Amino acid sequence: MDVKIEDSWKQVLHEEFKKPYFSEIVNFLKTEKNCGKIIYPTGTNIFNAFNKTAFGNVKVVILGQDPYHGYGQAHGLSFSVQPGVKLPPSLQNIFKEIKSDIGIENFSTGDLTPWAEKGVLLLNAALTVRDSEPMSHAKIGWAKFTDAVIKIVSDKKENVIFLLWGKFAQDKQILIDTDSHYVLKAAHPSPLSAHNGFFGCKHFSKTNEILIKHGQNPIDWKL
Repeated sequence: MDVKIEDSWKQVLHEEFKKPYFSEIVNFLKTEKNCGKIIYPTGTNIFNAFNKTAFGNVKVVILGQDPYHGYGQAHGLSFSVQPGVKLPPSLQNIFKEIKSDIGIENFSTGDLTPWAEKGVLLLNAALTVRDSEPMSHAKIGWAKFTDAVIKIVSDKKENVIFLLWGKFAQDKQILIDTDSHYVLKAAHPSPLSAHNGFFGCKHFSKTNEILIKHGQNPIDWKL
């Protein structure tokens, strides 16, 4: 199967693309479209996280759960929205924590592409969703694929910083070799939980401290 994905990811994930579950995902999405279902993000953006952050450039992983399910929002990067789209509540709280942690403010966009281009893999556990139906594609096989992505990053790289926000993301720690990587955990930035430990987690400054410690350039969290 010729999956249109950045070359370095195509190399490390080629075995996944051969597996039956991946063919089942592709067939499911084709059936959805043939039935007139609207799917987000658009096809060219499904693998946007990989296309914006080559495998060799991954320094940080921020794990989300499900793409935004409203029109014009999702573009394949966890927590990110397309330019000009109103900031979702969780992203507003992420920006509040960045301001509190490192003093950056006045975010004029929710498009996190600049983070991705600096080495932050913005990975959702499911890569597609049906319009207005949250979690509608959560059980079509994407979890197998994105779990494999996390495991491959863990196995083939060193000193990657995984930011796991909320129980769903933290359950993925089992896939990560914590002797070779860093795991920073906090509550989810959703308004329902942000006050239970996301605010004050200082993950953005801590991430940069770790990168500097290992001789890497820190992430410029400005957009």
